[in-house]
Amino acid sequence: MPEKIIRNTFTVPASPEAVYDHLIRPENYIGLSPLVVAVEDVQEGSYLAVERFRFLGLKHDNRIRVALLGTPGSAVWGEVDSPGGVRMGYRFDLTPTAEGTRVDDELRLRTPLGLMAFASGQARKVQLARAGILADRLSTV
Repeated sequence: MPEKIIRNTFTVPASPEAVYDHLIRPENYIGLSPLVVAVEDVQEGSYLAVERFRFLGLKHDNRIRVALLGTPGSAVWGEVDSPGGVRMGYRFDLTPTAEGTRVDDELRLRTPLGLMAFASGQARKVQLARAGILADRLSTV
């Protein structure tokens, strides 16, 4: 399976504890990823995310199992198991700075042949959007 690592680093104007508290709660991923429209079946350490894709005017809801783990105040990580054989490990490392928290966002994608370009393009769009959304959400904390 091909693999690709995608990284983004950004600053959030909030403490690492506030960023961690936000990222460790499944319901906060609704809208944090522009594709996630719902969260279901929340369990200890995992949840089911509903991603909505639109193709040629048609919508498709993709239900994916997401593992959600963390070390309070310093990191959140997990694994996404998506239909179609797309697998993604993710990690948010949180480092205190004078401006708040530096977030090192890393995605590690593994896909069947032929799907990497689409999957990595979608993942990168979500990753870049997440930086702004998270900063906006936590700027009032």
